Amino acid sequence: MELTNRVALITGGKRIGAVVAIEMAKQGADIGLCYNRSKTEADKTAAAIKELGRKVFMRQADLTKASHCEAFVNESAKTFGRIDVLVNMASIYVAKPFNELTVEEFDENVAVDMRSAFICSRAAVPHLRKAGGGAIINFSDWLSKSGRPRYPGFLPYYVAKTGVIGLTEALALELAPDKIRVNAIAPGPILAPPETSDEELANVEKSTPLGQWGGEKAISDAVLALLKMDFVTGETLRVDGGRHIR
Repeated sequence: MELTNRVALITGGKRIGAVVAIEMAKQGADIGLCYNRSKTEADKTAAAIKELGRKVFMRQADLTKASHCEAFVNESAKTFGRIDVLVNMASIYVAKPFNELTVEEFDENVAVDMRSAFICSRAAVPHLRKAGGGAIINFSDWLSKSGRPRYPGFLPYYVAKTGVIGLTEALALELAPDKIRVNAIAPGPILAPPETSDEELANVEKSTPLGQWGGEKAISDAVLALLKMDFVTGETLRVDGGRHIR
């Protein structure tokens, strides 16, 4: 898929999401962004998109609420007149020991990491059909793709990201007759959390066969690659520097 004068929606406008949005805008796409509490970061991303000469729509959304997911998609479609791509990137990644984990925290994690991808996709499908087809890209995790949780304290995250793989495969089957391709990306060590120590950074590098963190561009490159592969659907692509083979 060529992105010139197409419309791409992205759930998340900071850090990795910001780079994905900007790189898609460089390819000629107009961008719809939603954010929850990170308005300052989303504003910076929107400004960068406008500097590239592309249009941008931005909306605050709590993706645990179905009405917010649907409003973001439908208001974006109304603004631009079409939708061609949906990138479901929103995620909660917070460590919490199992013995301290509440039902509410589990539900929130699953709602953002998996359920919102379903709801946003469901809202986007009529617009994608109207455009003659399109693409949905979901975000899983390299651990879920590898079939091993590995790190204690991330139970709801792992469960949700494993569910995203199933969602991707099932949606791909359901939507193939409409020429809507559905794939997922499973990132590995891409961008360290701000509180990561130098020792932790070095340990991750040692554990990654390619010997480094991937950086945000690794993910935007993967998104663009999946959009160009018109005969690929139902796949989950690991972008982890070979982490899964060590």
